[in-house]
Amino acid sequence: MSWQIKPENFGCPLPAADGATVQLAHGGGSRLAAELIEQTLVPAFADPVLSRLEDQAVLESPLGAGERLAFTTDSFVVDPLFFPGGSIGELAINGTINDLAMGGARPLYLSVALIVEEGLELAILRRVIADLGAAAKAAGVRVVTGDTKVVGRGSCDKIFINTSGIGAVPAGLALSAANLQPGDKIIISGTMADHGMAIMSCRQGLSFAEPLTSDTAALHQLTAAIMAAAGMPPAAPAQKANEPEAGQALRAMRDPTRGGVAAVLTEMARASRVGVVIAEETLPVAGPVRGACEILGIDPLFVANEGKLLAVVAPESAGAVLQAMREHPLGRQAAIIGEVVAENPGLVALRTALGPHRIIDLPSGELLPRIC
Repeated sequence: MSWQIKPENFGCPLPAADGATVQLAHGGGSRLAAELIEQTLVPAFADPVLSRLEDQAVLESPLGAGERLAFTTDSFVVDPLFFPGGSIGELAINGTINDLAMGGARPLYLSVALIVEEGLELAILRRVIADLGAAAKAAGVRVVTGDTKVVGRGSCDKIFINTSGIGAVPAGLALSAANLQPGDKIIISGTMADHGMAIMSCRQGLSFAEPLTSDTAALHQLTAAIMAAAGMPPAAPAQKANEPEAGQALRAMRDPTRGGVAAVLTEMARASRVGVVIAEETLPVAGPVRGACEILGIDPLFVANEGKLLAVVAPESAGAVLQAMREHPLGRQAAIIGEVVAENPGLVALRTALGPHRIIDLPSGELLPRIC
């Protein structure tokens, strides 16, 4: 492996935590971000659906057809706009589709809103829009509304994109980070940290013998395969929305974006008031990514992914779900990485290869800002 590091390009955006100003870490998967959401944003709206802090809001359908609606929105400010394996356009489509899919929703419609900086080359704008269109077409999802604003030089960095999405949730399906039960198995769909390390290597000018490539992908077809393997949705509709069917084998799904696998598992453990134990030797990390992480002193558990998911499954269904994931192109490297336990509620522990455990907690600051 060959590599080059430019020390002058490195920055460490540690939060000042002065309590008076917004820090970069308030926008990432850090403890400061969680505090901002839980202490400032959620109380302001006092809505029970919003307070669940899922990736999507699952709502009663006004059409009364049995299915419910899932609604989500996200903004994308990645730097650079184009990187190995993808672009801001692909991320914007795939990311919103994935937020819907993690709730078991079938993505239907998207909106695309652009904020463009004055002076951006039209060729770049056309390339971003082409990537948006190609990603939506590949996923089979329609973009049905949008908006474009142009702001003065320096008011944004080239282009920011907001995408919102609507999907349909099958009757009786209620996935949630609060559903975990002791004995459940935790399955990851593939290798960790691919996206975050690809962005880092591109931004910092690092080069490796094997290029690091983002894993950005739309995961809704993989989630459909997982639900089918878990015997879901159930044949009989639930009587009340957001209440899981008795014996629902699939508890929750999440895509580990900002904050990585560590952040998602911590959120689940806290929401379900259970403990989580993962085994170091089972964590899949691609060779080049592992090498880059070791060189830079970064734990892949905390690095963002854009084409992977975590599924928490009842133990009796874990084998069938794992097999279904490995039969899908986006889940060939799926692995069971741990289980849910009753001890130490709210905590995630890593069982190291040598035997001892260490606690995994949210980072205090943003590992790498503007990654999505």
